[in-house]
Amino acid sequence: MRIELGAPESVTEPRMWVKHQAVLAMALRPGSFELGLRRSEMTRLTYDAGEMSLVPRHFEKWFRTDGLQYLSVGISDVALTEVADGTSGEVELRRTDHLVDARLRALVEAVNAERIAGFPSGRLFLDSVEQALAVALVNGYAVRHRSVQTHRGGLGSARLRRIKEFVDAKMEDELTLREMAQSVELSRAHFARMFRKSTGESPHQFVLRQRIERAMTMLRSDDARVVDVAVACGFKTQQHFARVFRHVCGVSPTDYRLESQDHRATSEREIRSHNAPTFCSHRFRRYRD
Repeated sequence: MRIELGAPESVTEPRMWVKHQAVLAMALRPGSFELGLRRSEMTRLTYDAGEMSLVPRHFEKWFRTDGLQYLSVGISDVALTEVADGTSGEVELRRTDHLVDARLRALVEAVNAERIAGFPSGRLFLDSVEQALAVALVNGYAVRHRSVQTHRGGLGSARLRRIKEFVDAKMEDELTLREMAQSVELSRAHFARMFRKSTGESPHQFVLRQRIERAMTMLRSDDARVVDVAVACGFKTQQHFARVFRHVCGVSPTDYRLESQDHRATSEREIRSHNAPTFCSHRFRRYRD
């Protein structure tokens, strides 16, 4: 996936706009642009914030913006062909101006939110979004493509075990959807579909849950520093780790560690309190006998 931010001042004079992969462009604020096969014959299109356009691959036209700021999200040919269950030929998408599609808009908005935050969720999140975009585009906007097959059964237990072992071993690193798919010898699109069917969650959600579960285990240690836990669990920043942890667990990593320590101390006191009278009674009985 290629992500670009088009600023209002970036194209003040007409220039040739060439796109070699399919692009979804979403206006971030109201504005307009001109488009045409010739500089002398350009048509003006006006967009409100949130409106989108779908630009097919190998698109070449003269282009000029007028106060329009937009986010451009390029979807790779590999993602489109994998979704179409074909390895030969190209998937042609239908050019659509003022595209209205709630699912596509939600996905592009998720990419924009990730961009604004500094891409803290990593490559796997963007890979997963690209796969979801590819599915929606192939199903709804393809001119010609092989039908998307319906697979049953999901991944077998052996493959699921290999995936978990792979994630455990690579958790500190930047995981990608391609690596996860290759670990079980599947294409990205097939793997993503089968994984969700087997687990009820996307690969990104699964990895995030595994990271949080490891973090919870590490935070129960008295000498665990939050920043060290964040790094060991594959989070790019301590702030992103804290935000995700709070969302999943309802408390901050620091509060969770303190609660765990308090619970452990309370349990130890209860054990000592419970064992003490039993030991004394045992000694008393032996002395009496």
